[in-house]
Amino acid sequence: MGNTDSKLNFRKAVIQLTTKTQPVEATDDAFWDQFWADTATTVQDVFALVPAAEIRAVREESPSNLATLCYKAVEKLVQAAESGCPSEKEKQIVLNCSRMLTRILPYIFEDQDWRGFFWSTVPGAGRAVVNEMDDDGARPLAESLLLAMADLLFCPDFTVNSHRRGPDSVEDMQTIDSCEYIWEAGVGFAMLTCFSEAMYLPPSSDNTILNPWVSFFCSTENRHALPLFTSLVNVVCAYDPQLVEQAVQILIVTLEHDGGGLAHRPPSPSSMEDQDSVGPDNLFVNYLSRIHREEDYDFVLKGLARLLVNPLMQTYLPNSTKKIQFHQELLVLFWKLCDFNKKFLFFVLKSSDVLDILVPILFYLNDARADQSRVGLMHIGVFILLLLSGERNFGVRLNKPYSVHVPMDIPVFTGTHADLLIVVFHKIITSGHQRLQPLFDCLLTIVVNVSPYLKSLSMVAANKLLHLLEAFSTNWFLFSASQNHHLVFFLLEAFNNIIQYQFDGNCNLVYAIIRKRNLFHQLANLPSDPSPDAITGISRTSSQETVSMEGSRPAVPPEPGTLKTSLVAIPAIDKLTEKSQVSEDGTMISVLKMEHSHASHHTLQSVTCPFLLPQVLSWKCKLPLQTIMRLLQVLVPQVEKICIDKGLTDESEILKFLQHGTLVGLLPVPHPILIRKYQANAGTAMWFRTYMWGVVYLRNVDPPIWYDTDVRLFEIQKM
Repeated sequence: MGNTDSKLNFRKAVIQLTTKTQPVEATDDAFWDQFWADTATTVQDVFALVPAAEIRAVREESPSNLATLCYKAVEKLVQAAESGCPSEKEKQIVLNCSRMLTRILPYIFEDQDWRGFFWSTVPGAGRAVVNEMDDDGARPLAESLLLAMADLLFCPDFTVNSHRRGPDSVEDMQTIDSCEYIWEAGVGFAMLTCFSEAMYLPPSSDNTILNPWVSFFCSTENRHALPLFTSLVNVVCAYDPQLVEQAVQILIVTLEHDGGGLAHRPPSPSSMEDQDSVGPDNLFVNYLSRIHREEDYDFVLKGLARLLVNPLMQTYLPNSTKKIQFHQELLVLFWKLCDFNKKFLFFVLKSSDVLDILVPILFYLNDARADQSRVGLMHIGVFILLLLSGERNFGVRLNKPYSVHVPMDIPVFTGTHADLLIVVFHKIITSGHQRLQPLFDCLLTIVVNVSPYLKSLSMVAANKLLHLLEAFSTNWFLFSASQNHHLVFFLLEAFNNIIQYQFDGNCNLVYAIIRKRNLFHQLANLPSDPSPDAITGISRTSSQETVSMEGSRPAVPPEPGTLKTSLVAIPAIDKLTEKSQVSEDGTMISVLKMEHSHASHHTLQSVTCPFLLPQVLSWKCKLPLQTIMRLLQVLVPQVEKICIDKGLTDESEILKFLQHGTLVGLLPVPHPILIRKYQANAGTAMWFRTYMWGVVYLRNVDPPIWYDTDVRLFEIQKM
């Protein structure tokens, strides 16, 4: 049969579904086979020949026809899985059924009355689907479908294809034999679509709501759970960009489970004896959390780093390297690995390999900073760095010299990875778009967390930090929002940490502080009760002050027609983190919740101008200026004297003097190092769910699986 005839017959069958006045019997195989037996349609054909309006019409006007179509498609997949799919004809039927289900499922999920349909067993139509019905009753249709798809992924010559690797590579995960599997696009799309029911539920802070499709697929009912998990990890980490995209999407979606990142936390003492047997119910999360061999960690980390760095590669031959586009999914996977498997996190930080993850993240952050359609990418990059910065080793690793030259529009500097981090953060804050302002707290928290370990900042990075302090400590900025003073506190805390713990190697920063000493004197002499006139006066010059932040510009408008998905708000930094005190041996002790917001219990009254007028600057007396003021008190006269005595005007001579100076015994007693560690909570769990599904939605445009369906987890905007 010609391809045109085939499509015509297929189209006629679709029309008949909606126009037949009587429901079509499930036994009418001649009718149902038109949808899958003789057609050689592509997935794009199916989407074109089965319009959305007609699926909805069948759903509303001929519900039994839609129900039977679903049952018959699942029945064909179950039969194919049982037979092992030996013939080409059977393989084509599997692909056609998978494509049909991919097209229909979103319209089942968008209707609340239909959502339970796949989890019911209907006598008659469903009887042929299962064999075990005589013993325990028929399985729900969803279970039959998921088990059939899992079986099909292991059918020889259909999807399984063993790639033997060289003797030096890791051949298995968790000491089990494993192949890499070719994930057939038809089955893969259908599987991802099954899991997408989550898109049709509104965002909720209740993390006990389970995705039944994921829960069943990742349960002990699925006999292929372990080989599926290992094959997905192998496909993602073994670097074949063609295969990775769908595998990584399926992997991140299946790794979502109840508890929003809390279920994998250590059990309570009462359940300790069951610790070995009781883990997260989701087997994929369980397996991920139990990976423990160093060679497996190394395989995973190197695989992810190689893919993340792919878009940064400079090649002499155009198009000689295929640039990947799925870095957001890779970042979600890396996040889940670190969050669910703390030993993996420690492995990542044990060597400078973590920098192979850091550099591409900084590249993506810098690249996306002015593009408002990529605000989610900015958030996940910053969240990962916040998580890493909670560990001492991350700060230590940043001291490695930065020698690779990634194509970034940042000032040239000679220095370390810490300098790179600070220069990129400065660029984000000063020339990103306004919607990034909620991230400023996170960015500066990362700087504070690593600051006690930074051995020698470059002059470029030191000046960038002072420039941020200058921008954040203008009266205009300080009084324009009640929480803005937090940013000044973070910067002062970072300076104090470096002065107290790393004074010897940081003459560049000390010199920058001396040069900008007026900033600190102004902070010490902030007006206690600025009058409305003073603030209004400030506002007149303020626009120049904020705009003068180098390179600051409005967000670049996205390409016309770009789709963007909305995100839920992220929690404030004090909800995102908990404070830990670092003891002398490097261990961390959680500290009681201190009052993070220095002015949170004071209401800041609005006045006639559009700014806030503090009635009591309760935070002013808490500004941690003592260490810096003491440093200035000791060093400024010395620097001035040496300049006069030796007639010095050369910066390098002053730096040489500062390099050999010491403040031992002259500074206040060092304060304990406080680290703000990321802590999982319902707010971030919800953010990750909306972000992850938003990415999956936007990345699957060919075919456009969920486009124009009634998604409720996020809003879709056409830019």
